[in-house]
Amino acid sequence: MSKYKIIVADLDETLISTDRTISPKNIEFIQKAVSMGVKFVPATGRGYNSVHDTLKTLGLYDKEGQYVISYNGGAITENKDERLLYFQGITFEEAEALYKHALPMEDICIHVYTPDQVWVYRFFPEEYAYLASRQPCTEIFDDNIDFLKGKEIVKAIYMNTDFDYLKRIEAEITDLTKDMDVSFSSNRYMEFNRKGVSKGAGLQRLCDILGIDIADTIAIGDNFNDLSMIKAAGLGVGVANTIEAMKPECDIITEADCDHDAIAEVIEKYILQ
Repeated sequence: MSKYKIIVADLDETLISTDRTISPKNIEFIQKAVSMGVKFVPATGRGYNSVHDTLKTLGLYDKEGQYVISYNGGAITENKDERLLYFQGITFEEAEALYKHALPMEDICIHVYTPDQVWVYRFFPEEYAYLASRQPCTEIFDDNIDFLKGKEIVKAIYMNTDFDYLKRIEAEITDLTKDMDVSFSSNRYMEFNRKGVSKGAGLQRLCDILGIDIADTIAIGDNFNDLSMIKAAGLGVGVANTIEAMKPECDIITEADCDHDAIAEVIEKYILQ
């Protein structure tokens, strides 16, 4: 019987290959782990409704006792009947302030997430192509988000592929983000969640709900928004294509990258043996 009770894994560039598929070997080994009673929990910055196809591919769709951590820990859902166990977003006022701050910045694409939709302003062609197979989005053109008043807002995002530029913006807007956690993902996103919301906090909450010691978990990722769960888990794993700056923070780095069955490698070494 495996010591580890939960495997929590990032999706894009970790479980999911750069060609947007999940390898047959990853699927096979995930299903072997699940058959042993291990919970396989996707953890993503995207919303739950964007991972349906992934869950179907893994055989976890609508399954009781299997879970998803979405919106970087802003929501925890049991797959059976999409039962929401936890939700924590940002306020409309916070989203509005971030939106208005970025309006004059013509090289920043802005995302605002509600529980079932992503609203995108300044939808660059390369961003449209990047998101096409990941999640449904609606382009908006107004200089305000008044239409979202009264709605739950999960998080906001600034998109630009220059990481150093995003870091400079982060340093300039600390007055707007004092009650938020700021993280970075996919080499293109600066993400704004409620303070205390992260994948690591999401993993701890799920463990608390299930009565599982977080020491009995494995977390696998590749980018900075995965680091909190990698550091929180009993075994924190970076895949071979993990951002170089965070590799020293991981307990182990896999030999394989996201295109060569990295998840299967972890399961074979730490669950099946």
